[in-house]
Formats: sequence, structure tokens, C-alpha cells
Amino acid sequence: MTFLAIGSWQLSIILVAVVFLLLFPLLALISVLKNQFQGNDKIIWVLLIIFLPFLGALLYFLIGRGKAIK
Repeated sequence: MTFLAIGSWQLSIILVAVVFLLLFPLLALISVLKNQFQGNDKIIWVLLIIFLPFLGALLYFLIGRGKAIK
């Protein structure tokens, strides 16, 4: 009996999840660095995304993106 007996569809789901968990914070970080913010907001968003990758990216796209200076 193999401990890691997974099928190809299970491997595909795991691969998609890993790519999403890596790509989502990276896209948020790129967006933060491209936009202008007031005061220290940019550094706060960068630190939040670095230390809490998925939650920080999610919060940025829900809250922070609208606060960028246009």
C-alpha cells in the first residue's frame, strides 16, 4: 500500500491550487508596486502581502486597490 497514491485528477487539483496560491499574492504585489498611495500605505500593503500572502492579497484586492491614487 502506497501512502501517496494519488490519481492524475487529484494531482491536477493540487497543482492548480499551488499555482493559484503563489500567483495571487504575486499579482497583488505587482499591482501595489505599480500604483501610487498616500503616505505609508504602499509599504503597509507590501508588508501585509509578504507576511500574510493569501489573506494580504485578498484584502488588497477587496479594500486597497480602490484607495490607490489615480
